[in-house]
Amino acid sequence: MEILNNFKSLFLSVWDKGILGVDIFQILIGISIFLIFLIFRGIISKVIIKRLENIAKKTTNKLDDSFVYAMEGPARFLPIVLGFFIASYYMSFSEDSRAIVDTINRTLITIFIFWVIHQIIEPISYILSGLGKVLTRELIGWIIKSLKILIFILGLAAVLELWGIKIGPIIAGLGLFGVAVALGAQDLFKNLISGILVLVEKRFKIGDWILVEGIIEGIVEKIGFRSTVIRKFDKSLAIIPNFQFAENAVVNVSQTTNWLISWIITLQYDTTVDQLKKVRNEIEEHINKSDDYNTKLGVAVRVDKFADSSIDMYVRCFTRTDSWEEWLSVKERLAIEIKKIVEKNGVSFAFPSQSIYVEKK
Repeated sequence: MEILNNFKSLFLSVWDKGILGVDIFQILIGISIFLIFLIFRGIISKVIIKRLENIAKKTTNKLDDSFVYAMEGPARFLPIVLGFFIASYYMSFSEDSRAIVDTINRTLITIFIFWVIHQIIEPISYILSGLGKVLTRELIGWIIKSLKILIFILGLAAVLELWGIKIGPIIAGLGLFGVAVALGAQDLFKNLISGILVLVEKRFKIGDWILVEGIIEGIVEKIGFRSTVIRKFDKSLAIIPNFQFAENAVVNVSQTTNWLISWIITLQYDTTVDQLKKVRNEIEEHINKSDDYNTKLGVAVRVDKFADSSIDMYVRCFTRTDSWEEWLSVKERLAIEIKKIVEKNGVSFAFPSQSIYVEKK
């Protein structure tokens, strides 16, 4: 009996004193409150958020869909913040323990606030997309990523301050470290600045066909902070540092409005003047009458020069189409028509040749 009495006394003592000065009954009540909010969190996830998603899907505006999706994480985190706050304030802590609990509550609230701000940035991208004439899609993506990183850093700094960790010395140390890194990573910053210039000046965008003479030609697939990914026409993938686009001339072939046809037609030297004029006039007449060419940009069909093995005739015109595939078709039709005109007038094409004369003694 004495053993049981001792156990009973010890049990009641532990029940009254509890943990950190909080009796067990209050702890159980606090845990119950927290569990109730966890259940409420599940209800938010399965009922409220799902219903909001269904409502957002019925609208044609993607802004509300993006907002609901972005707020899903913070909405599930909010019951945890409220549950811990209410449960902790129901329990009676000692002065030191209360200070720690208050710091935890402040930390959770701070995390929630910065998480909400971080997630709101994503829907902002849909608003910024309306500024397509001023900002490219890639530049908007860079701005959104940069803002998210900034919000994360500010949130981390705020949490560290709550726990008494001074960020001033940390920033000063990072500053010295940053100087050292900057000296050793000049190419990285050069590529970064070049990438920003590419996006701000809209030199090209994803999907464009670009040509950098002596460097690369292909279709742009991705514009990154340091480099740009280009798919070459042999389907291989090239990763080009961004400084190449700042230091070299970039030809954006996709922005071609009218494709140029510029040819030299070589005719034999036995071609008469009348034949030359007829061939020239008929080619020029065909180009002027055809709907394939934009004659407002200029048409030139002229006898150009006397070459080593031929009389050269220069043909220059612009197509109406801006499509590369259609340009090939137009060139083919013109080549066939020129051959018909040359043959019809009894003229032959010249090719490089040499005549050797042997002198008899």
